[in-house]
Amino acid sequence: MTIHDFHVHLYFDAAEVERAKALAVALATRFDLPVGHFHTRPVGPHPRGSVQLTVPTERFGAVASWLSVNRGGMTVFAHSSTGDDRADHRDHVIWFGPSEPLDMSLFG
Repeated sequence: MTIHDFHVHLYFDAAEVERAKALAVALATRFDLPVGHFHTRPVGPHPRGSVQLTVPTERFGAVASWLSVNRGGMTVFAHSSTGDDRADHRDHVIWFGPSEPLDMSLFG
């Protein structure tokens, strides 16, 4: 199975938007990562507001190490991107902070 890259999703509630933006900027700056759109409501399988950063495989170890001590109490959901969306969101996952239930129904 080939891992194309990793997706890191920062989860936030309305009161945490600015903290999420600051964390996204810190990640983007430190690791040269693109920052996706800030969704202020649940989108796709994600249970809360979120933003996605796409991490090349060769940088994921450094990103995960940094997040483990710098996430500022925010919940972060990370998963590999192999082309099997269901498995990527169910089986190939790492949580920083408490895990949250995903809506897997859209994956069939």
